[in-house]
Amino acid sequence: MSNNDVMNRQFSACLICFLFVAICLCREGFSPKYTFAETPSQTMYNPRPAPGDLILPMPGEVEMVFRRVQVPGRGFWGDQERIIQIGDAAGGIFEGLQRTQISGSFPTAESDAWELILAKYELTRGQYAAVMGMEGLLVASGAPEDKKLPTLQGRALRDALMRPLAYVSHGDLLVFIRRYNQWLFDPEHPERLSSMPRLGEAPGFLRLPAEDEWEYCARGGLPAIAAGSFNDRLPFPAAEANDYAWHLGNAKHQLRPVGLRKSDLLGFHDLFGNAQEMTSGLFRPEIWQGKPGGVAVRGGSVSTPPNDLRSALRGELDGFAWNADEKRVEERRSFNTGARLAIGANVVVSTAQRAEIEKEYEAYRAEFRRTMPVGRTLDNLVAQASVQLGSADAIVARLLQDNQALQEPLTAVQATLDKAKERLELAQRENARSLAQDATRNGVNLSVYLSRLKRLAATLKTAQELAEASTRYQQQVEAVEKTMRELNAALAEQLQGYGDKISNLGGYETAYIDYAFTQLGSKEMTNRERQVMELTRLHVQIYADERRADTELWLKDFRHRFDVFSDS
Repeated sequence: MSNNDVMNRQFSACLICFLFVAICLCREGFSPKYTFAETPSQTMYNPRPAPGDLILPMPGEVEMVFRRVQVPGRGFWGDQERIIQIGDAAGGIFEGLQRTQISGSFPTAESDAWELILAKYELTRGQYAAVMGMEGLLVASGAPEDKKLPTLQGRALRDALMRPLAYVSHGDLLVFIRRYNQWLFDPEHPERLSSMPRLGEAPGFLRLPAEDEWEYCARGGLPAIAAGSFNDRLPFPAAEANDYAWHLGNAKHQLRPVGLRKSDLLGFHDLFGNAQEMTSGLFRPEIWQGKPGGVAVRGGSVSTPPNDLRSALRGELDGFAWNADEKRVEERRSFNTGARLAIGANVVVSTAQRAEIEKEYEAYRAEFRRTMPVGRTLDNLVAQASVQLGSADAIVARLLQDNQALQEPLTAVQATLDKAKERLELAQRENARSLAQDATRNGVNLSVYLSRLKRLAATLKTAQELAEASTRYQQQVEAVEKTMRELNAALAEQLQGYGDKISNLGGYETAYIDYAFTQLGSKEMTNRERQVMELTRLHVQIYADERRADTELWLKDFRHRFDVFSDS
């Protein structure tokens, strides 16, 4: 992608973001704390104030600033719009592409839309000291330079306190979050919660962000989705990394005060570089699955080469690590690892709210759940049955071993299970074959429509040239244009069907996909049908690897393959 393309995408995303917020501001009854004409005052803890900043108090006149980020889809459970892709196919081994459902913690002013809330800046030493005291910071921090804090004054002290908190263990960070929440919730000071978002009557609370929340914000959220840049490796041109991030190339392992680099389109600073940021989840090889390890950290740091910065970059902080030199286990502190807080809420905050969730769930289950990532796994009845039948073998074997007197009936049960598994195997093979056949049929129609549209485009050009010389050809121009509109509508319908079937087939195991195309390829085919089958097989493989239905890219493949195609 060229720099011009990236700049155009960023401009489009910025414009979409502006229009989206402007529309929200115009809605009746929506009264945000700040309008576009209002910006909070600049302070030590908000060096880059912006409209829409959400500010929470901290002890000692300190503050913490947050940004609201809307998630796609409507209602609590959401819909297909809420499915996003995270990861990077060209990234490291722990960044495999995954499709997941992003959710918000709080309803927006529109009530049926939801948002998540993430700190605008990384947690600083000054903010930690405001809650835990300077002595608490000195005890928790393993940074040698922090020991000099009591001797600093003026600008030197200010810069030191504005650097990201680092060299603090995960456990000490959790103690800080607990203490900060307790301070906010002091019943003798209800004014401290005046700006805290609420779910119903219940106020939110401070926590670490989940990995999917962090990556959704890092990729640019709704504006990036609308601009088509959400799946880019970075939300800014790689050549401009110096403007947005402190990394190895411009920081040389030295943390810098927060807010000195440019903000992204959502208003966040230092999501990339400076200190890598702890998240709320344990590090797993593929985010949601695999061996649970240490603490998942995101964003890279001042020790990350600029070419390695990317939205999907993940790392592991080994909270309890083995020190091979000293032959002991120690609580890990990292000079370049810090945190950024989020504001969260419980899923259920009242009996009435739970009833609303349950009521909405019935419609969600009937309409959308089967199309969501969780539904693809849990509502696939054939796949569930296959797994459950497989697990039954071990149970029957154990019963046989422990109950010799029941050998005859248990053997009969095992035979029935084997027959059921055989039938399920045949069902999955047949379903995969049917999907491959239907997808290929959609593909053939696509290729035919594309060929016809190309011929009609040439006819239209000739008719338009003739119409310029004589108006009696204008009727022919209009007829051709009408036919092309109808064909484009039919093409869009076939493309949707093609994408749906590719997505369904791509969810099957490789053995079933191979069987489907082997069976399909064994039949007599025209040259067009065989060309389409090859494309379909390629697209299924791409979907199986990336878990993303990129129908626009697939349509380009069809255009390229059949641009000069002839049935003869």
